Amino acid sequence: MMDFKARWSFSLLYLILIFAFVHIIYSCIMSHKLTLDNQKVRLKKQPQLPLRFSSDGTFKILQVADMHYGNGAVTRCRDVLESEFEHCSDLNTTRFLRRLIEVEKPDFVAFTGDNIFGTSATDAAESMFEAFGPVLQSGVPWAAVLGNHDQESTMTREELMSFISLMDYSLSNTFPSAEDNLESSNQNPVKRIDGFGNYNLRVWGAVGSPFANSSVLNLYFLDSGDRAVVDGIRTYDWIKQSQLSWLHSVSKNFQGQKPENGQLACIPLTWSNPPALAFFHIPIPEVRQGPIMEIVGQYREYIACSSVNSGVLQTFVSMGDVKAVFMGHDHTNDFCGKLHGIWFCYGGGIGYHGYGKAGLPRRARVIVAELGKGEKAWMGVERIKTWKRLGDENLSKIDEQVLWERWSSR
Repeated sequence: MMDFKARWSFSLLYLILIFAFVHIIYSCIMSHKLTLDNQKVRLKKQPQLPLRFSSDGTFKILQVADMHYGNGAVTRCRDVLESEFEHCSDLNTTRFLRRLIEVEKPDFVAFTGDNIFGTSATDAAESMFEAFGPVLQSGVPWAAVLGNHDQESTMTREELMSFISLMDYSLSNTFPSAEDNLESSNQNPVKRIDGFGNYNLRVWGAVGSPFANSSVLNLYFLDSGDRAVVDGIRTYDWIKQSQLSWLHSVSKNFQGQKPENGQLACIPLTWSNPPALAFFHIPIPEVRQGPIMEIVGQYREYIACSSVNSGVLQTFVSMGDVKAVFMGHDHTNDFCGKLHGIWFCYGGGIGYHGYGKAGLPRRARVIVAELGKGEKAWMGVERIKTWKRLGDENLSKIDEQVLWERWSSR
């Protein structure tokens, strides 16, 4: 039988152990609480939506092609003059993009692939934050597709698009939205299609116009893939039939749309079919095969495309709403040319770590859609025009041209 002193000693030891255990738990909780308190819970900054034409009847897009961003200040430039090389890095790309946004004041920025150069990017997420930094800081809505180099770092194509879609002010989507398919529902969801980054963005009419609550311009983004092997031969990837079928159904939904504010009687039927612009990275085979008509700009290098012709041009022609296509991939090409009545335009490489030509300024493309003027209000899109900006001292503006006018023949 344990005496009183022994029992008391045992009870004291037990209480000490309990107290120590409670103290440890409390310390852990407080430590975790301090960690949480010191961490700011951060939500994605959303752009002002919907995308909409300005009160002056315009909507301006800055196309940024082939940034080829690596690791920032430590990543050297390629194909620049010897006098420029010593102090040239990815930061030159950052400065150029920031200047473009400041001077052009776009309503929207479209990145058309090879945003980062995977083999030079140690951490894909970090490189993307730096590459997209100027547009994130500006608060301008933006969207992106992938090129053939983005996935060569530490993330897959699906992971990259998902990450991009979560960045501040981004309107990018990894998969198509259900709202772009009238046949979709909870019972019949949008079917999975090839690629990551196929989506449509709607641009609404000006405030106070009959089309204030309707899309007057559609922006089609497509994933043109990276590389593929066909019959044992390496080639570039291509836009697949599932993507084209989805896009055709999206386009069909907008044909013959009606204004939603009861002003139909005074609106010509011709305004009811909104034009569209398409954005993807790798050119289609017809751009290489030609003949390309009415070229504006420079055709400097051989066009690198897939050996597979998947019918993209044929689909665009049958849809009828795509007026111009904007591509990247071939950095020193910066021309616009017509194929079957549709303009195909290169952005011209913006990235200083991407290949180029020494002495030839990097460049980017600007696209402006203009509304037609009714008797009392803005109507639908009447004209689409474009020009380029050079990365020189004056940010020179070159090759301004009209791509499409509603009242002229295609």
